[in-house]
Amino acid sequence: MVYPGAVHSRFEHSLGVYWLAGETVQKLKTYQGAELGIDRTDVQTVRLAGLLHDIGHGPFSHMFEREFLPKVISGCEWSHELMSVKMIDYIVDSHHIDVDAEMMKGVKEMVLASTEFSQLKANAEKRFLYDIVANGRNGIDVDKFDYIVRDSRACGLGCNFQFQRLTETMRVLGDEICYRAKDYLTVHKLFASRADLHRTVYTHPKVKAIEHMLVDALVKANSFLGISSYIEDPSQYWKLDDTIIKTIETAPNPELAESRELILRIRRRQLYQFCNEYAVPKDKAEHFKNVTAKDIICSQKHGGVTLKEEDIAVSNVKIDLARGRQNPLECINFYKDFESDEKFAIPDERISHLLPTTYQDMIVRVYAKKPELASHKPIIHPPVYYSFRCQILSHDNNTSIPCLVCCQVEAVSEAFENFQLRTYGIKAQVHATPEKKKKRRVM
Repeated sequence: MVYPGAVHSRFEHSLGVYWLAGETVQKLKTYQGAELGIDRTDVQTVRLAGLLHDIGHGPFSHMFEREFLPKVISGCEWSHELMSVKMIDYIVDSHHIDVDAEMMKGVKEMVLASTEFSQLKANAEKRFLYDIVANGRNGIDVDKFDYIVRDSRACGLGCNFQFQRLTETMRVLGDEICYRAKDYLTVHKLFASRADLHRTVYTHPKVKAIEHMLVDALVKANSFLGISSYIEDPSQYWKLDDTIIKTIETAPNPELAESRELILRIRRRQLYQFCNEYAVPKDKAEHFKNVTAKDIICSQKHGGVTLKEEDIAVSNVKIDLARGRQNPLECINFYKDFESDEKFAIPDERISHLLPTTYQDMIVRVYAKKPELASHKPIIHPPVYYSFRCQILSHDNNTSIPCLVCCQVEAVSEAFENFQLRTYGIKAQVHATPEKKKKRRVM
């Protein structure tokens, strides 16, 4: 909807991670195989982990588990990694695949390696193998290598990160994959490129507006279609994918009318109206709590349009390099040259002074949902707009009518600015909501 070239599927990404995982472990086997004891089973295990690591994703990927499920299941602790493990067992059992049980145990642990659900011990045999696909120690893994390059190309963006510089010179020291000290800037580019993609693509204001609309459509359809119940049974879960939107869109059931209307609005590009955003001040970020629609409502001054919580969508966006507020380079070990067997971390005072000293952004965005838009009846004659509040002059009876949609955008924008003043004592946004957004013509 925003980057039309980005139509590649997670299947393509999974094939890419499968290939990169195989190439990575094969390089380690070629150069250090004798000392590390890497065998054919290890290579197969890492490849399978790369192929299957994302098989548990639901419709619209992270949106499903981070935005939709928490709204319909209280205290939900479901994750796509846990579902990937269940799906692996289901595939093996239901298709009677003759595969080594110990190898599949390793595959599942590699899938969970970067999550809080991992049971991997620090002294596990060949511990370094578990950092190739999903690296829980420092975040450098082939999953990122693939999607950063793939998504940048699909969206028509430049990418100056070259993962080959890392895979060609990596070494295992002390059961951990280490990198040449001279390549620390390449490592930093990995995390910086990831952050750029999050800001430019994954959390683009229009992308988040459409996500809010999709979530609302799924939530409204959930009680009738039982979408959330699919996560309990792998034999049903595999049937759930992005086509759920087409199912809702074409179903005649009156129970799905509200969901259908939201999807129709997306098709017509009648999106939730982005009002504005602000970055949380650095000194307030550590104790930041997510802003809610209720917070915005409570900041509205009397007069004009009376807002309700269902009129507003708030997006709390966190963008970091890899480890929240921490410098990702702190937990990565390097080596000096190929003659050296010593690994070490690079302290802050030894790195380029041009690199950032803050590693996380918190951005709050607010949207007007404009519920009147769905039932807005277009006026046959072109309306005449005038005055601050965007009046519509009716040609039938020569009377003026306030444009409710435009008034709502204005009211949300003002409440949003009031919230900032109340919370921080200043307007944290760098610019006010443009007048053209407040007075946008709606037909």
